Amino acid sequence: MIGSSTRRSPLTFVVHLTVLLLVVLWTLPTAGLLISSLRDKDQIAVSGWWTALAPSRQNAVYRAPAPDTQVEEGGRYLIRGNVFEGGSGTVSAFGYSVQSPDEFEAGETATLPDGTTLSVAENGDFTLSSGEPMKGRRGERIFYTTSVPPQFTLDNYREVLSAQGLGQSFINSLTVAIPSTVIPILIAAFAAYALAWMKFPGRALLVALVVGLLVVPLQMSLIPLLRLYNDIGAQFGVSPKGYLGIWLAHTGFGLPLAIYLLRNYIAGLPREIMESARVDGASDFDIFVKIVLPLSFPALASFAIFQFLWTWNDLLVALVFLGSRDDQLVLTGRLVNLLGSRGGNWEILTASAFITIIVPLIVFFSLQRFLVRGLLAGSVKGG
Repeated sequence: MIGSSTRRSPLTFVVHLTVLLLVVLWTLPTAGLLISSLRDKDQIAVSGWWTALAPSRQNAVYRAPAPDTQVEEGGRYLIRGNVFEGGSGTVSAFGYSVQSPDEFEAGETATLPDGTTLSVAENGDFTLSSGEPMKGRRGERIFYTTSVPPQFTLDNYREVLSAQGLGQSFINSLTVAIPSTVIPILIAAFAAYALAWMKFPGRALLVALVVGLLVVPLQMSLIPLLRLYNDIGAQFGVSPKGYLGIWLAHTGFGLPLAIYLLRNYIAGLPREIMESARVDGASDFDIFVKIVLPLSFPALASFAIFQFLWTWNDLLVALVFLGSRDDQLVLTGRLVNLLGSRGGNWEILTASAFITIIVPLIVFFSLQRFLVRGLLAGSVKGG
């Protein structure tokens, strides 16, 4: 009996394997982003992050010295040099035209259309040889393929972190995300307790309304909400672009999920605790502050993770309610502008993306032990 009870069923093995697969699927993109952000920009452009520890093959072009540097030896006119110009590397193939940059193997001799011969050794030494004096004002282009050892650098982060205004944008994102996370939690906690344990007319209708608001698209309500805020703000002299607007917007968009999540959790708390507190003369406020809030911390932490991730990574609501002024631009907007001004450089993209997710990762790993408990809110009712 003991052996049969301790033997793991095939279903347990499948569950463990599925969990492991999900962990890998979630971890690999982050690991790839981190590795790419530390790689040399030339290697990012030619190979994936999974080849970071292996040498990469890169195509390059070198302009040989002008014909006026040629020397005559044994009736031949020669131009010698090294394609690495004092550096080091290994040439695996070369060519003299952009259409066929790796037509010849290292050590072979290629004949150019004008009769000049070209040979490139593995160490990069090349020789241009001609029976007649070479003419022209520019040197011959030499295309070659080289094997470059793995290179890791912090230059990508230095370039991003040294961008003008990045520090201010980081502070702006914190100024937006922290209040936009705390305010909905405070309001939703009071509302969730009322909907779970206080009896009043229309309670079921309010719960149904909260559930219905969960499916309202943000894009549908964004402009009407902005117009309403501007109209009311004009009566009180409030600026249409400011932190108050974006705090209220994120609070409104986050409240339905917060109330729904917390209400399910609070409704599942043991009834005996509430009844005993009321017998002892505790008011609803005392029960909420001294009993419900401490017991509801897993649900509060779960919502805090979701809400912080949403507000930290948001750009649309920030541009609408906060604007794009240089002193109010959030971090996501600053990095978008940085990428736009520098083209499609992958090294900037990877470093910027990892800088953006550092704070959410800290928040997630700090509160992740409460996440599962909070997501299971209300699945088991108290006796």
